[in-house]
Amino acid sequence: MLATEQVAFYREHGYLLAPGLFSAEEAAAWRRECHALAERLAARANIDATWGSAREVAGGARATRLLHCHDVQFQSAALGRLLLDERLTGAAADLIGSPNVQLHHNKMFIKPPEQGSPFPMHQDYPFFPHQRESMIAAVCHFDDAPLEKGCILVVPGSHRRGPLPHQQEGSWHLPFAEYPLEAATPCPARAGDVLFFSYLTIHGSGVNVSDEARTTLLVQMRDPIDPPTKKVHESRGQGMMLRGIDPNAAR
Repeated sequence: MLATEQVAFYREHGYLLAPGLFSAEEAAAWRRECHALAERLAARANIDATWGSAREVAGGARATRLLHCHDVQFQSAALGRLLLDERLTGAAADLIGSPNVQLHHNKMFIKPPEQGSPFPMHQDYPFFPHQRESMIAAVCHFDDAPLEKGCILVVPGSHRRGPLPHQQEGSWHLPFAEYPLEAATPCPARAGDVLFFSYLTIHGSGVNVSDEARTTLLVQMRDPIDPPTKKVHESRGQGMMLRGIDPNAAR
């Protein structure tokens, strides 16, 4: 699915932006699906997922919001089909280095206009550590995500440092003074682009200060033969095969 040069870039830098993996028309349809889902959920419950630690990044008392939904395949058939799309799973297989791709979890995120919450710099490793470090994230962009919308920021090559000590106040994050958002590399994206990164790659995102929402679907995937080292961050859809087979099933 991916070119040799793209896989090599990912191996060296710990992330890869795959431009135009999906069409702008497909992205627009998934965007509508996400916003309709958020509207349904918000009518029943609070779906703000802003980290406590994000308040300091956002400027202390500044009120920001981040709308979210776990396991979208149980809420929307259209989004469920996206998880099995060969373009997504084929690229993931190339980067994981296995023909078999297993779902760990997924999250829809909507950063509302002018107040979309940031994410402090962090690795995903502390949330769900695994033995073989095969875990990757795919952030599917359903609308344009320039810097002013709070696009994802990365520290290239940081995956080679291995797991780093994190602070846990208000959710896992790296020390603010040592890892400011401003020092990271922005990864602006267009609707239909997919950003892949290792769960060891340091990343975060800023506040959405634009007048449009930023809409994404985060899909965390792994090689099924890579077991977790802790029984944490389990989800209803965990273990679903997105591509290939689960070799553990015969054991």
